Amino acid sequence: MLDLGHTPDVDERRTFAESSIKSGMETIEAYLERKHREIRLLNDCLRSPRQVPCPRSVDEVIKTKFQLAAALRAEHELQDWNATETAWSATARPASGPFVFSYDYQRADLNVSGPSFYELGRGGTTETIYTASGMAAISALLLASAPIFAGADILALPGSYGETLELIERLVPNLRLVALKLPLPGAFAPASAPRILLLDSCAAAGAFEAVLRCDGSSLDLLVFDTTCFAGRSGRIRRVLRWARRSGIPVVMVRSHNKLDSLGAEYGRLGSAAFVSGSEEAAEARSTVERLAAETRNAVRLLGGAALPAHFPPYAGGKSYWPLTKRRVAAILRNGRHAARLFTRELASLSAELHFTHGLYVTLRARQPFNEPSARQAAEAMSRDLSEEGYPIRHAGSFGFDFAATEWFHDATTDRYSVRVAVPDLPTELWNDLAAAIARWWRSKQSELGDG
Repeated sequence: MLDLGHTPDVDERRTFAESSIKSGMETIEAYLERKHREIRLLNDCLRSPRQVPCPRSVDEVIKTKFQLAAALRAEHELQDWNATETAWSATARPASGPFVFSYDYQRADLNVSGPSFYELGRGGTTETIYTASGMAAISALLLASAPIFAGADILALPGSYGETLELIERLVPNLRLVALKLPLPGAFAPASAPRILLLDSCAAAGAFEAVLRCDGSSLDLLVFDTTCFAGRSGRIRRVLRWARRSGIPVVMVRSHNKLDSLGAEYGRLGSAAFVSGSEEAAEARSTVERLAAETRNAVRLLGGAALPAHFPPYAGGKSYWPLTKRRVAAILRNGRHAARLFTRELASLSAELHFTHGLYVTLRARQPFNEPSARQAAEAMSRDLSEEGYPIRHAGSFGFDFAATEWFHDATTDRYSVRVAVPDLPTELWNDLAAAIARWWRSKQSELGDG
């Protein structure tokens, strides 16, 4: 689909990049130059870097980045062959780029030294516990809450992550799930039982903003799932300032293979970061410290410790942060374009177009979906548009260099839809793909849904 004409030289590419930033639109030339920088960053982490010319297409970008990520993982295994699960070798010094690890049997006491995936500003974290996935992090945290909150209400916003709500209902008996409804005034009023707020970055924008307008001083804990926000997002800092003003102890949980691996889905990695600042009351600091200790025990007993090989070796450096910022900015810009287009073209067929993260939208059919029919719709749309040459895949995640479709379940309404994850693509190409998605969705309504 892309006719690049000639290959731009370095000066041309830099000019294209600078002009596209100023205009708020990214040309294909500027995009390919930016992707070349991402590829070079991954490539430079190899012990024997390859020759990596500037890519000439989106498909080449995607293929090269995933190949380099696979090569880095393989190299890690070959280099740290003696850093086994049993930690039998006294000479093992496992590392992944700037991350250095120490542990004993089965990584139950995994210690990680390296850069943070966050930029917290004033205040800091008492401890970050890394786990094998984002769900492993929040599972360990919530199960660890039992000795501290023997019986508590956990308040969840509409649109909170379905598996987290399922976890609470099925496996965390000390927490009673309370589904919040808009408007929120009075939702955080003092109560007889301790109250924990689950603030999920996948909530709708209106609900998320409503929380930050409330007085949270009666809350006993904030569990903040930051997965859908970039690590240096201003929204994370806003939430932490709100919690600090209200004197609420905070734990941030995160899945790192979404926005923290340059779209290469490097490896399953999660964390729980326990936030404590000097201005917090002694009781709040004590809660954070006790919860961190109990979470460490839960990770050990559940066998949920992180794998050193899953820490992206290119994360945290001077080149990494600007590239990550520009990737996320491009996705957010494309997300705004998609929301406007779908509002105009698919007004009656849109489920949610304004998630607070701006990374994906959800579409519904005239006949309600169930899980199988929503999955089939996601597969069919990706297949048909991919055959037309568009960079779209059926994939259950987001933050890629291609559009990704998957079924989506809103646990608070028990309704199914199709999620379209917005990609990091040049502006014109994404606008063309978004228009093609709208055309396909309108034309297939007689075939979609359970009817």
